[in-house]
Amino acid sequence: MGDVYCGRRGLGRIALALEYDGTAFIGWQSQPTGRSVQDALEAAIGQMAGTKVRVHAAGRTDAGVHASRQIVHFDTDVPRPITAWVRGVNSFLPKTMAVTWASPVPDAFHARFSATARHYRYLLLNHPIRPALLHGRVGWLHSDLELARMQEAAGHLIGEHDFSSFRAAECQAKSPVRHLSRLDISRQGDLIALDFSANGFLHHMVRNIMGSLLHVAKGKRDPDWIAELLAAKNRTLAAPTFMPDGLYLSGVSYPKEFGLDTEPLYRQGLI
Repeated sequence: MGDVYCGRRGLGRIALALEYDGTAFIGWQSQPTGRSVQDALEAAIGQMAGTKVRVHAAGRTDAGVHASRQIVHFDTDVPRPITAWVRGVNSFLPKTMAVTWASPVPDAFHARFSATARHYRYLLLNHPIRPALLHGRVGWLHSDLELARMQEAAGHLIGEHDFSSFRAAECQAKSPVRHLSRLDISRQGDLIALDFSANGFLHHMVRNIMGSLLHVAKGKRDPDWIAELLAAKNRTLAAPTFMPDGLYLSGVSYPKEFGLDTEPLYRQGLI
């Protein structure tokens, strides 16, 4: 069986999975400087397609935030073998970004609006000495942390809530209500992993939650403080936003009808 060709002779809409180190980028969204993830990806796909393209993502990651499985889509009327949208596009991408798979999808698919859940992982190094080899790839805190207190506090966040206390002032979402279905916290040696799943996330929501959970883990607040913050719906009462370094968009879920492999991806027990 020959390679699959995609373009208006076929389905015309292509979904891609993308991984990237966000350290050198100013975030996902296209900017005049051209230093965003979107700018780099659109330029690479444009080189392969021979024409300009517009890419739509499942979620906009901020400056310094990484992805192990970002999902995007674009439309094209240029017929190319499906492998061209992987290896071909990768040949034009910076070394810190790569397409991991490509798939033709029906026009009904939209990377953002078809998503049923998004998944993030935060990696925190809890060690007296700051990291060098993992600089920019993990968050870091030298203070002693009580994992049990952190886990108890996290339990208050599960379910549907108004997350105004964990929402950035510049957030443009119409509603602060989100359903957080998962917040698992585990530790292996000095590395703490927090896994978040929700139907959607507000601007800086994970990093703001991280800041407050760490206040609890350091003994500055009781675990019930998190429930008080939810009830208060006041961002000024919560802890400061934590660093972006250890945050990864790890997956996006879609209805099974699209047949995409988009569940959270954690490589080598880390990302």
